[in-house]
Amino acid sequence: MRRSPIVTPGRLLPVIPQPAVQDCCTPLRASVLGASDAAELARRFAALADPVRLRLLSLLATSADGAVCACDLVEPVGKSQPTVSHHLRILREAGLVTSERRGSNIWYAAVPAALESLRTALGAPDA
Repeated sequence: MRRSPIVTPGRLLPVIPQPAVQDCCTPLRASVLGASDAAELARRFAALADPVRLRLLSLLATSADGAVCACDLVEPVGKSQPTVSHHLRILREAGLVTSERRGSNIWYAAVPAALESLRTALGAPDA
């Protein structure tokens, strides 16, 4: 996995490594989904079926630094720290975000390849 630096005050920290994401699923209109592809897509879409998780993923995907500390996600979504952590765990288990402990904090980053696999499955044009 490739690591790129993030500059933080006084330190250079590596970006959370992005796991390899298998190409999942041909566009839904192109062919019938196999059972494993359908299960993978359902898991990812189910994780996104909550407004808080959609907001969290949006915040992570648009982060200029590539990763965001969980503590910095509490205020933007207006939820408690345990609730934010719960939603981040669901996104991580679905393969949509990665996490890395840095000291006492956990940093999260979106997995662009996982988001792209959802776009591809829906047959959406490239952005």
